[in-house]
Amino acid sequence: MDTPSDVAFSPTVKATQERLGSRKHFAAGEIERPWPTTIRDDLAAFIAQRDTFYLATANKAGQPYIQHRGGPPGFLRALDERTLGFADLPGNRQYITIANLQDNPQAFIFLMDYARQQRVKIWGTARVVEDDAALIERLSEGLTLRKKPHRAIVFTVATWDINCRQHITARYTEDELRPAIEKLQARILELEAENEALKRHAGIA
Repeated sequence: MDTPSDVAFSPTVKATQERLGSRKHFAAGEIERPWPTTIRDDLAAFIAQRDTFYLATANKAGQPYIQHRGGPPGFLRALDERTLGFADLPGNRQYITIANLQDNPQAFIFLMDYARQQRVKIWGTARVVEDDAALIERLSEGLTLRKKPHRAIVFTVATWDINCRQHITARYTEDELRPAIEKLQARILELEAENEALKRHAGIA
């Protein structure tokens, strides 16, 4: 690969961009704003706030599979400037992701912040680690987990990119909405108390 973005912009992709008129824009970006190949502080902070992400793998035949991963904020974390990891919790026992990684280490992480309409794409490779208690403990530290992790998944970053905000519908979690709701509830109580006071003053039962 000549540039980090070649992981996504294959010759066929570049030819398609050329045909449809966007190649000049992306070619300039590859020079002026090359995709990062290390986990910068801003990416690490973004990841640490996420309680969900999507992990894409493919089997030996190239059949893709996308799995949702969820947990407490920070369950996906940076281990160093090139490595991410998370403790793998028991799920539906299909084991598609960990089996795919045995045949094909190529993987992709897609992270969304719906409230702020931000998304990050991360390309790389991943591997399953089942015999490293210290690593699993490190990835579980400080988290309240519902189940005991059976293994860890370690993701080596090749490159990453921040997508534009276009077409992202803003959505909010309960925790994100709670301060606004509590403020409204307090205001309602305040207005109800005022209303009762005015009714008493006016002699209205």
